[in-house]
Amino acid sequence: MVSLNPVRILKNEAAEEKAETARMSSFIGAIAVGDLVKSTLGPKGMDKILVSSGRNEGQVEVTNDGATILKNIGVDNPAAKVLVDISRVQDDEVGDGTTSVTVLAAELLREAEKLIDQKIHPQTIIAGWRRATEVARNALMNASLDHSGDEATFREDLLNIARTTLSSKILSQYKEHFSKLAVDAVLRLKGSGNLSAIQIIRKKGGTLEDSFLDDGFLLDKKVGQHQPKRVENAKILIANTPMDTDKIKVFGSRVRVDSMAKIAELEVAEKEKMKDKVEKILKHNANVFINRQLIYNYPEQLFADAGVMAIEHADFDGIERLALVTGGEIVSTFDFPDKVKLGHCDVIEEIMIGEDTLLRFGGVPLGEACSIVIRGATKQIIDEADRSLHDALCVLAATVRETRVVYGGGCSEMLMACAVQSEATQTPGKEAVAMEAFARALQMLPIIIADNAGYDSAQLISELRAAHTQGNETYGLNMDIGKIGCMKELGITESFVVKRQVLLSAAEAAEMILRVDSIIKAAPRKRVQDRGHC
Repeated sequence: MVSLNPVRILKNEAAEEKAETARMSSFIGAIAVGDLVKSTLGPKGMDKILVSSGRNEGQVEVTNDGATILKNIGVDNPAAKVLVDISRVQDDEVGDGTTSVTVLAAELLREAEKLIDQKIHPQTIIAGWRRATEVARNALMNASLDHSGDEATFREDLLNIARTTLSSKILSQYKEHFSKLAVDAVLRLKGSGNLSAIQIIRKKGGTLEDSFLDDGFLLDKKVGQHQPKRVENAKILIANTPMDTDKIKVFGSRVRVDSMAKIAELEVAEKEKMKDKVEKILKHNANVFINRQLIYNYPEQLFADAGVMAIEHADFDGIERLALVTGGEIVSTFDFPDKVKLGHCDVIEEIMIGEDTLLRFGGVPLGEACSIVIRGATKQIIDEADRSLHDALCVLAATVRETRVVYGGGCSEMLMACAVQSEATQTPGKEAVAMEAFARALQMLPIIIADNAGYDSAQLISELRAAHTQGNETYGLNMDIGKIGCMKELGITESFVVKRQVLLSAAEAAEMILRVDSIIKAAPRKRVQDRGHC
């Protein structure tokens, strides 16, 4: 009797997981990522401490931002990586909802696992999910409100969105103060959504409440020695040029001289070259020179003699933003002064923040430019405040572009879940089972919000579902007192764009993982060394 060995087509280093094993591996990985971040969801969510290893070993971050947590943890599971990517996309697109999108995708896969155990085919589940997504999206659209025609009401909507976004962050204690800061900054953009005009400067010291909005541009640099400390009607030349061009920088090169006098000649020649460059710069008739690179002592002295304010080593992000707000351009050669576009502003002056001196550019041509200065006791607090404020600014900018708003506090999720459940009762076949599972996954978001606050989620969610079934579609969870309440009266609103993006991204990510029936780990490519011929 001949025994047949199974045919192996993959290399030894490669591996394959098939069918149920692959699907189980995907589900477990994705659900684990969802469980990791779900405790940060909602206004009573908890924070995580991230301790880095490797090059920045021991560096500590304290955050409850889903995208930051997932970006910093190392995941090896392919499905988990899909959820990490989807949270990053959510962060890039709308700035908020990064935890929600991860948790919803994980809950959809948790429901899918149960359906597959009932021998329902993945493609049937996907068909039901797609129908459910469309129903949920339409329900969300129909429940959304648009007050963009009334400036006062729209501003109140933006303030409510900012408060809701910040209520789950470290800034929740000062959400009134920071909501106003964020709304004022975004409304200055006049609908352009160009967040690069808003600069955030972090300064240790004081408390979070000491943070403020400045309607100019702040540069965290000092003026050179013996130069004017205040310039009015500033004409600014912004450059990215080395001021020590003629030093010998070739690796391993040497200059040999036969006397000390020759060294003096070399230094004189070098100074002459520097002087020529400074004279070319002065021909631009600018009274402020800002360089991305260092300005050495001798050129600094020449600028001081000419009465020009010179600022060195302005970080690249700083001069990019400065060029944008002052209407200038960054140059690196100075042979054609008539072709260079100078930046302008009304006044440049030194201001003190805590113990630090900064330069303030007032009256810049880009009227929407402003700076938000964040104060705080420690670096970790300031970093988390920066992330929280960035989320709020992104959401507000997205809302100014797409002006619809929806109610928060689990209201929108329950509204969508009820609409999907209602549609499922009228849908024949197994797709209805998948739609019911989709509705249960949507209801998990308010359940998790209630659980994170330590309330009885079973009681609250049953009351909320009953309220929506009876037509009270503005009801959601009031996490301050642990009861259901009218979100319209409480002023808990969220951006329609964020909610729509959470729904669509989570559904697409979950569908992508559900379609997988095999995981193949490719063999690593070996480097072939060319030994040459003897």
